[in-house]
Amino acid sequence: MASAAHSDKGDCALGRIAFVSSQTPEAEAARMRLNARYNGVPEDEADVIVALGGDGLMLQTLHRFRDRGIPIYGMHRGSVGFLMNTYCEDDLVERLAAAQHVRIHPLLMEAMDINGVRHRAPAINEVSLLRQSYQAAKLRISIDGKVRLEELICDGVIVATPAGSTAYNLSAHGPILPLGTNLLALTPISPFRPRRWRGALVPDKVRVDIAVMEAGKRPVSAVADHFEVRNIVAVTARLDTSSAIDMLFDPDHGLEERILHEQFVY
Repeated sequence: MASAAHSDKGDCALGRIAFVSSQTPEAEAARMRLNARYNGVPEDEADVIVALGGDGLMLQTLHRFRDRGIPIYGMHRGSVGFLMNTYCEDDLVERLAAAQHVRIHPLLMEAMDINGVRHRAPAINEVSLLRQSYQAAKLRISIDGKVRLEELICDGVIVATPAGSTAYNLSAHGPILPLGTNLLALTPISPFRPRRWRGALVPDKVRVDIAVMEAGKRPVSAVADHFEVRNIVAVTARLDTSSAIDMLFDPDHGLEERILHEQFVY
């Protein structure tokens, strides 16, 4: 990446900067200050997006600008900030110029509901199946068309990308996946049968098919990040290499370092 001019006016190698924020007073105030200081431009004129908030805002921003070729640089002005860089209003141009690029590909979820309607949605973090009632879900899991788990009775199951492995997947006691591992984490949520199954790691080139057994008696919803489909009978999740998002991280605290750090946190 070319070096940036030493200026507060947004003329860095990435070009014009647009600022977006969550709706919290803290984040909105930061956006207004930075927008004035760095001559912020409208989103449709930007070469880089600076997102101010927490991981929820970052995930929304990544979805909004997916496949537009505009890198996203997050600064922490929210609660959880795993995907965000440290907040500092000084030297933003220089930080953007020195930032490391990380390209990620989302999962593509295809879900069919009980009426035979098919739904498609991208997932940057994970695709999850969740029980809708007091009844546990009963699922059958296949990998590339071959049944690997005939019956899983559980509260649900997660298919997580490396970028999303520290989100819901980690809360469900799934493994943390460093970037570049070319793996997906398949993690059960509160498994009842088989009791000893704690999940699997599968190559990210495979297709994961999950069939819902007894869908009428045991209703299940499917979620791709923020998009939810209820009363589904089957879900397919696979990596969509035709779609990409570029993220920017400070060199001293990149995403790989954060993932490594998380594995040693008590």
